[in-house]
Amino acid sequence: MKGRYFTSESVTEGHPDKVADRISDAVLDSVLEDDPQGRVACETFVSTGLVLIGGEITTETYVDIPTVARNTILDVGYNDNTYGFNGEDCAVLTSIDEQSPDIYQGVSEAQEIREAQGEKNHYDELGAGDQGIVYGYACKETKSYMPLPITLAHRLTKKLAKARKTGQVPHLRPDGKSQVTIEYEEKEPIRADTVILAAQHDPELDEGALAQKLIEKVIRPVIGRWLDGDTDIFVNSSGKFVKGGPPADAGMTGRKIIVDTYGGYGSHGGGAYSGKDPTKVDRSGSYMARYVAKNIVASGVSEECEVQIAYTIGKANPLAVTIDTFGTSAVGDDRIVEAAKDVFDMRPAAIIDKFQLRRPLYAPLSAYGHFGREDLGLPWEKTDKKDELREKLL
Repeated sequence: MKGRYFTSESVTEGHPDKVADRISDAVLDSVLEDDPQGRVACETFVSTGLVLIGGEITTETYVDIPTVARNTILDVGYNDNTYGFNGEDCAVLTSIDEQSPDIYQGVSEAQEIREAQGEKNHYDELGAGDQGIVYGYACKETKSYMPLPITLAHRLTKKLAKARKTGQVPHLRPDGKSQVTIEYEEKEPIRADTVILAAQHDPELDEGALAQKLIEKVIRPVIGRWLDGDTDIFVNSSGKFVKGGPPADAGMTGRKIIVDTYGGYGSHGGGAYSGKDPTKVDRSGSYMARYVAKNIVASGVSEECEVQIAYTIGKANPLAVTIDTFGTSAVGDDRIVEAAKDVFDMRPAAIIDKFQLRRPLYAPLSAYGHFGREDLGLPWEKTDKKDELREKLL
């Protein structure tokens, strides 16, 4: 053990938990497409031949939820009965109710509006959809300001999925996982210590030949210079991976929250994102926390930053904002908090407006992470506030 080691994992969109996440987000997108004010809290469970979708949806539009679910499953790649799960003929059950009127009241008319005297602020109209704490994180390890282990783990699973879809590696099936361990020295990443890839495949495939092909076509192109002669590489370390997806392991919305965020770096408030409309601060507040953290690091104020925001249901303004730069800033964290409060409006309505969150953009986020996604042009990944922060703090 020469240094410090950190490990993160990722999964493909064919992993059962990610199938569930994608269905929930596809339902959300379908509501927002015609009804931007719709309220959605949609949960999905998938197992052998079964999809169960439940939750609370309040909307003025109609969504054919079973069709949305089937199309999502087919798009992921479960389109063959030999996989044990097929979007064409799996059972789809729904149990949907409207949002609780008590919650609806608190969200639609925040405490600040109820108690306001005289002129009222538009951004005070929307209360947080629940109590909770959310976290955002950023560091300088990669150009996307994400930790290296989760960045490489996501790249592996995306590359694996692409190899399946394009036929670059034939006979692959939708389920798959990756895991990357990076060795650090003096807080700097120096090498990949261990790389793991699990790829579901057809039963007749030779495991040895598949492993070699995945090493050459997926692992080496992704891990690149981080590999060395001492890196341990494991491909389908159980020997084979034929049975996968929902028939092998039941999937549920919200069970991959660490994969969705920073791979275990920093903290997590515990709330999942998928299937939730942006009035839920689990989702919108986390996006804002990432935006704040990334701009702080991009400004040069610190090398690393974690932001915590605390909310309570029915109140627009956060209860507290806490920032930890882990000793990497010459500026006190308390000063950074005050500057962040001046620069960033963390009320739910302001976040929704800033990031234009009442639109169908969520299904692509259901796999490969919600942060550091340079392929999607996400508004919370911009660093447009870095100059203002620098002027206030440096």
